[in-house]
Formats: sequence, structure tokens, C-alpha cells
Amino acid sequence: MRKFCFVTIIVLLLFSRGAFSKMTPTGDPKDFKVKTCLHSVSYAGFWRGQARLSVDEFLDKAKELGFDGVMLVSKRPHVSLLDYDAAARKALRQKIKNLGLELVCLAGYTDFTAGIDKAGIPNVEIQACYVGELARLARDLGTDMVRIFTGYERPGIPFDKQYAQVVEGLKLAGRKAAEYGVTLAVQNHHDIAIHHDMMYWLLSEVNLPNVKAAFDAWSPTLEGLSSEEIRAAVWKMKPFIVHTTAADYVRLPRYHYDSSLTNYMQQETLIRAVPIGEGIIDYETFFDTLREIGYQGYVTYEMCEVLDGGGDIENLDRTAKKFLEYMKKFQ
Repeated sequence: MRKFCFVTIIVLLLFSRGAFSKMTPTGDPKDFKVKTCLHSVSYAGFWRGQARLSVDEFLDKAKELGFDGVMLVSKRPHVSLLDYDAAARKALRQKIKNLGLELVCLAGYTDFTAGIDKAGIPNVEIQACYVGELARLARDLGTDMVRIFTGYERPGIPFDKQYAQVVEGLKLAGRKAAEYGVTLAVQNHHDIAIHHDMMYWLLSEVNLPNVKAAFDAWSPTLEGLSSEEIRAAVWKMKPFIVHTTAADYVRLPRYHYDSSLTNYMQQETLIRAVPIGEGIIDYETFFDTLREIGYQGYVTYEMCEVLDGGGDIENLDRTAKKFLEYMKKFQ
């Protein structure tokens, strides 16, 4: 109990000093600034055909392309906790500084509902400790933000049990991150609380000043929201938004041949990545609304799917440059 109270006091003190509130949207459009960030997942080789750069090569690439900051994947092949001791952290921080880049955020990879069917394993505690170590890494590298996820919904488990486990995980992780002055930016990515109404409820229930939202336009589009509904979603999430990641996609229709009917049966569409502004996401509305709410964080670009034109370095570079050109209209 004493430890809980002590950590709570730390969180409240940091909050009172503004440690977790400097990027909260002001509501004043004149405060909107376009600061561009490149996610290292774009050059991590995760997707079919995608080229892979080392961390140092990626940082050089981000500088060469003209980005203001970077977001680093916090797992192999990039900045894994397993590989970065004190010396490696110091060297990486110096490399980023020498290039004149800002380390905007570390990308953490959480799933707080993992192992929910195995009650004997403290998976929530394990992941909260992992996030705490990411927060320590973030502090050592010179950033005060770690992006995380909620949880995927598991079949056969009551939904509210899964939701409650996500709440518990975010609270535990948030308190650990607060010890290092780090904000957790929860991305609308995993199943639990993917819709903005539930995300708003979730973050309100967690109720920690350093647990905020990395709110993107991708999932609202796939949920079928109209441009006006996306605008309303951004306004609703205004108290929580501290980060956003942009990428654009197209839907590719899929069909399965049924020989008994001599016909093709429609299936779920496939999603593929395209340069921003060439896909299905209404970024005009999304970024205009970020301006309306006075958003002051970065806009991070990622190439995180099989990409139109292929995954070689030349095409990745061309696509990243198109993003920078596209964002000029919002200056």
C-alpha cells in the first residue's frame, strides 16, 4: 500500500509540473504545427519484400530524407531491450543528437490480454514490467513517450474480463512509466477499445495523467466512419491525443470460386499500402481537425504493409518523400 501511495504521489507531482501535459491539444488552431517523424518500422524488413536498415542506417536515412524526428521500433532488429546496455544507449542518444533529429517516441509492443486463459501466469505484471523497462530505455535515449497497444480479443473469454485486464495492465504500466517521467501513448490498433468511444471510456477509466492516446485515422476508416464522423472522433479524443501515425491504404477485393454454384463468392477485402493521399483515408479532414483542436505533437509516417511499387530502398524513399511533400499543405 505504501508503495502504491508513493508512486501515485510521484505521478501527481509530475503532472502538476507539466511533465505529462506539454503536448495536450490547446484548442487553438494557431498552435498547430506540422512536425514530421519517420517510424523505423518502415525500414525494418518486417513485410514481404521490404528492405532492412540497421538503426544507424535508418537514422542517417531519416536525416537525408528531411524528417524532423524519428520513432524507433523497440524490438529486434532495431532497439531491443536485449541488445542495448548503458553504453549502447549512450551511443545511440549521441548519434541522434549529432544528426539534429528528435527522438519522438519508442514503439512498444504490448498485448495485455495475452495468456488470459492461463490464470497462473502473471502476464499483465510481466507486460507492465516490460513497459517500465521501455520507459527507462526511453529516458536514457532522450524521449518521454512510449507507444503501446491494448489487447486482442480472445475467443471463449467474457469480454469484460478481457477489458478489465487491459485496464489493470494500463494502470500498472502507467505507474511504472511515471517513475521515469514517461507518457504512454495508447494506439487505437488492437481489438480492445479500438473505437474512439470505447477508447475514450478506457482512458478515462484508467485515469492516469501519463496514459494518453496515439490516435490514428486508419482504424476509424476501416470501421466505416464518414469524414464528419472522423472529425467528431478527433474532437472527442482531444483531451488524450499526444501522438498520431499516418499511412494510407487501398482495399483489394477478394473472391473465392464455388464450383457447386459456378460462381465467385465475395470475401473480406485485402489491405495494401500506398503513398499518402492515394488511398482510402481522408487525411484532409483528419489533419484539418488536428489543426482545429490545436494539436502540437508530431505526425509520424510509417510504411507498415506490403507497399505499392515494392519494398526496395528506392521505392521506400520515394514514398517517404511523398509524405513530406503531402504534409506541406498543412503548414
